[in-house]
Amino acid sequence: MNIKPGLIVPADIDETPIKKELPKDYSIRMAKSKAEKVQNSHPHYFVLGVDTVVACGRRILSKAENVEMAEKCIRLLSGRRHRVYTSICLLVPDQSKQHIKTVVTIVKFKRLSEQEISYYLASQEWKDRAGACNIQGLAGIFVLFLRGSYSSVIGLPLHETHCLLSNYFNFHPKKLKYQA
Repeated sequence: MNIKPGLIVPADIDETPIKKELPKDYSIRMAKSKAEKVQNSHPHYFVLGVDTVVACGRRILSKAENVEMAEKCIRLLSGRRHRVYTSICLLVPDQSKQHIKTVVTIVKFKRLSEQEISYYLASQEWKDRAGACNIQGLAGIFVLFLRGSYSSVIGLPLHETHCLLSNYFNFHPKKLKYQA
């Protein structure tokens, strides 16, 4: 998209799902919470909050905190379809409106052998990844098919982000101008 953010600020928020919260709702709530937290300290900036959630049915697969959690996630996804929800929330300076878009992508993993599971877990690519999956890394070879947005699974749906931002910016190959 040829956009360089002026500032990248991690939003330190509580990412605990609410009991019985659906994966899509959780993804939206997290993206909004992240954007709002950053906007509180940077009110004159365009703020983009993004969150990616991996779900198997209604079950939200959190970021694995240890190898045991990662193994549970990988075994659950082995040979199954799952959904990846990525929500983006754009907050515009001096506007109270939130622009929110959620992209849902269906991914199916092949049935994994014990050797593949062990090798993936040993790689530690699962760390800090939704559902313990790093699709642009080793987990990419587990994918039988993907229906939706590859960039969304990685963590930022480029097409949808471009559409949201193009309401406020003119995109040129080397130049970005704000439209008042």
